[in-house]
Amino acid sequence: MSETLVSENQSANSTENSKEELESETKQFNKDEIMKVLEIVERDSMAIAESYTSLFSSLRLALSQVTSSSVDHMQCFSDAAGRIQESALDAATRGNRYINSCLRLNEQMKGAENLAMQLY
Repeated sequence: MSETLVSENQSANSTENSKEELESETKQFNKDEIMKVLEIVERDSMAIAESYTSLFSSLRLALSQVTSSSVDHMQCFSDAAGRIQESALDAATRGNRYINSCLRLNEQMKGAENLAMQLY
């Protein structure tokens, strides 16, 4: 029985040593793998950051061009609206003159109607 206990103790010790060696190798393996994964993540993060930088730069340029174009269009619209307003005022003035001329002509024609009635 003592031989069995000794062999069990040796077996337990060798199992513990094997476990410790395996854990040590696993830890080393895990450290190496973790470092590789971290390097990949860091590289990918840098690529993503560069991509975002490029994207924002392109968006900034596009927005600048659109804003500049919008300002130009607003200026053109303002000029066109001003000219239309001037034309509308001019047309209204001319229309008013025409109406007044027609009213005067109508009054003058009343006198001619009286004269025509007298001739008959």
